[in-house]
Amino acid sequence: MDDQVWSSMETAGLDELRDIQLKRLKWVTKHAYDNNEAYHKRFKDAGFHPDDISTLADVTKIPVLAKEDLRDAYPFGLVCTPKDTWIELHSSSGTTGKPVTNVYTENDLQAWAEVMARGLYAGGLRPGEKMQIAYGFGLFTGGFGFYHGARRLGAFTVPTSSGNTKRQIRLMKDFGAHALAATPSYGLYLAEAAHDMGMSSDEFELKVGFFGAEAWSEEIRGKIETAWGPGFRAAEAFGLTEVGGPGTSFDCEHRTGLHINMDHFLVECVDEEMEPVGEGEEGELIITTLTHEGFPAIRFRTKDLSMLHEEKCECGRTLVRHSRILGRRDDMMKIKGVIVFPRQIEEAILTVDGASGNYQLEKYMAGPFMDLLVKVEPEPDRWKKGDHGALSGEISTEIHNIVGLNLKVDILEPGTIPRSEGKAQRVIDRTKE
Repeated sequence: MDDQVWSSMETAGLDELRDIQLKRLKWVTKHAYDNNEAYHKRFKDAGFHPDDISTLADVTKIPVLAKEDLRDAYPFGLVCTPKDTWIELHSSSGTTGKPVTNVYTENDLQAWAEVMARGLYAGGLRPGEKMQIAYGFGLFTGGFGFYHGARRLGAFTVPTSSGNTKRQIRLMKDFGAHALAATPSYGLYLAEAAHDMGMSSDEFELKVGFFGAEAWSEEIRGKIETAWGPGFRAAEAFGLTEVGGPGTSFDCEHRTGLHINMDHFLVECVDEEMEPVGEGEEGELIITTLTHEGFPAIRFRTKDLSMLHEEKCECGRTLVRHSRILGRRDDMMKIKGVIVFPRQIEEAILTVDGASGNYQLEKYMAGPFMDLLVKVEPEPDRWKKGDHGALSGEISTEIHNIVGLNLKVDILEPGTIPRSEGKAQRVIDRTKE
């Protein structure tokens, strides 16, 4: 095994990888067309037939698949294999409607384990080392995705699931975990809670954390790494329930974008008209699963904004990379007539010395316009210094520098904003109140 990569696919030539993608794109479209009535009708209504695929560029002939389409197909309307091949099921929470379900065959689980193992290896986890999995186990894909990947890698798994924070910290210390898998907000909260329990980072053996399932900025990455001490690296694992969970792409040590597992996923970047954008240009990621048998997601609209990069990475991997997620189309807010993304506000907050990663944004109506109240907890030492008005002013100035808006910033006592053991609730909508 090469010391830098887990799989030879990670360093294959781009032409070879694209040949594999084309072959598998032809397979997956025919698989869906032949074995699922809903897909058959979708393709036929769009004037598309699997035989129309002769190059990768022909993928644009296929209609895009939106989350609403998946909810309409609930629970098994887009599954493409017989029931006796189904061995595992995962789904989204369904908090905003019917959940999105994903059915896995044995081959699907093997592929999932493989792509997850690649990401874990790239992050620095090695066979025999211990990984504590603090993602929720159950229908959510996070816990099981990392579990399958760690087992494939040969790591020692500590599947604590989410919650029971003090116990998490005791086990992390007592078992000598080398890696942590969690949402970034929970990873930061665990470090904060460990400090409150009187523990310092050098009492732990952690060297890497694998974070995902929610948007997080470079500033949050820095906060997490600082909280867990020197030598700790925060790595990103990207994926969505709709395309099988985490495992679509992953960080390497150079952090120049997330490496796409090209032999399993075809990732496009398109504009609002669904037309391809050029390399290095911002657009929405569209993902096609190339090897999923149970539920193949073909041209799924992620609504995640990013950009693609094709040059070889310094790590030696030839896989096309996408930038960290720049925002989401459905996270976009129009505040006083200005388009704003929550991540821009986060960047502004964390630029200010003394501000913590604990914040909330409250949307409310001010006359005919939507406005935004920014609530921020400072670091404990900064809170003790007082002069909170000055801190509020600094944050407000940074927000104006980034988005051009003057927003009210409230400074709250540390511990005021509710902590989450799963995905953090950053935006509160009070526009209907």
